[in-house]
Amino acid sequence: MSLMVISMAYVGFFLLQGAWPHEGGQDKPLLSAWPSLLVPPGHVILLCHSYLGFNNFSLYKEDGVPVPELYNRIFWKSLFMGPVTPALAGTYRCRCLHPHSPSGWSAPSNPLLIMVTGVHRKPSLLAHPGPLVKSEETVILQCWSDDMFENFLLHREGKFNDTLHLIGEIHDGVSKANFSIGPMMPTLAGTYRCYGSVLHSPYQLSAPSDPLDIVITGLYEKPSLSAQPGPTVQAGENVTLSCSSQRSYDIYHLSREQGGRECRLPAVSKVNRTFQADFPLGPVTHGGTYRCFGSFRDSPYEWSNSSDPLLVSVTGNPSNSWPSPTKPSSKIGNPRHLHVLIGTSVVIIPFAILLFFLLHRWCSNKKNAVVMDQEPAGNRTVNREDSDEQDPQEVTYAQLDHCVFTQRKITCPSQRPKTPPTDTIVYTELPNAEPRSKVFSRP
Repeated sequence: MSLMVISMAYVGFFLLQGAWPHEGGQDKPLLSAWPSLLVPPGHVILLCHSYLGFNNFSLYKEDGVPVPELYNRIFWKSLFMGPVTPALAGTYRCRCLHPHSPSGWSAPSNPLLIMVTGVHRKPSLLAHPGPLVKSEETVILQCWSDDMFENFLLHREGKFNDTLHLIGEIHDGVSKANFSIGPMMPTLAGTYRCYGSVLHSPYQLSAPSDPLDIVITGLYEKPSLSAQPGPTVQAGENVTLSCSSQRSYDIYHLSREQGGRECRLPAVSKVNRTFQADFPLGPVTHGGTYRCFGSFRDSPYEWSNSSDPLLVSVTGNPSNSWPSPTKPSSKIGNPRHLHVLIGTSVVIIPFAILLFFLLHRWCSNKKNAVVMDQEPAGNRTVNREDSDEQDPQEVTYAQLDHCVFTQRKITCPSQRPKTPPTDTIVYTELPNAEPRSKVFSRP
């Protein structure tokens, strides 16, 4: 019995020695960064994880600008670092407290490179020949900038280790790098961004480029694409493209060739046991070639084969189908144009009336001046008599009364007055008067 106990003690000792290996063994922890090792202005959390369950650790920086606050300090599970500055960029390692290690510490962790972004302007990221890549094909992701970057970095979002570095090339005042991705498989699809940096500070990166989704196609059977009311329409007519399949896709994607943007809509189950999405294009003025794809919600970067291409043709002049902004249609009223016309009329009509009265008054004053110039000094009376002045005659006269002409017919008396009137009214003969008409002064 005693021999068995001694044997078990020896076995336990050796097992214990294997469970707590010395420094340099397999007890090194894992150092990671959250949310990413590409750190924008803000903060970052460094986590030191021990497989043996040790939670106390120390952190040190191997290169770059030293961080005195890190040395000779012990942290528990994680370290919050912020606000982030370019000085925080560099390579870090951590060690865990190891009570059974001769030095009291575990082996150093894997190196973790922290890169600070937003130091320079963002570059641009393009895909050649395009972001939709068939299975087993290769795509070139080109990162370029007007800034003279010596280094470029390509990163796939959500993938900790998917970071590629290339030395930039300068051509015609543009620095660029071409990243070859392929042969394409589902594990390579995703959202990519690129960064640039200069030679003397390689861990201080530019702001990220705009995201670029790289999609693998050709994994499932193709859907069908149709147009309503048809593939050939008049300019300005509404068109709807319908993508459908008997396979239960969750999402349909519509793309237009010649650089059109991709649209996506959820699939809807139809009564004929198909799954369909309707893409309204609205009033179309230009044609194009369209294709659609199907995908599932849990794998958004993995699409089906492309539908057969559908050419949408537009005929007619768009100006014949839509009312001109300056010539409203008689059938379609534009409230804004009506307001403009009403406002203009309110201004023009009173102005025209005022102009009419001013011209009328000016003409009347001119005629009055002509009559006065033909009179002798004082009160002028112009008389014309014929041989038979004793008989009553009808004459037509016009009275100048405040520049307003009136016509009357009166009967002259048989005798002329001998006494001049106290108030004289001037009459003038009208051109359309009768041949025997007279102009005289009335007592």
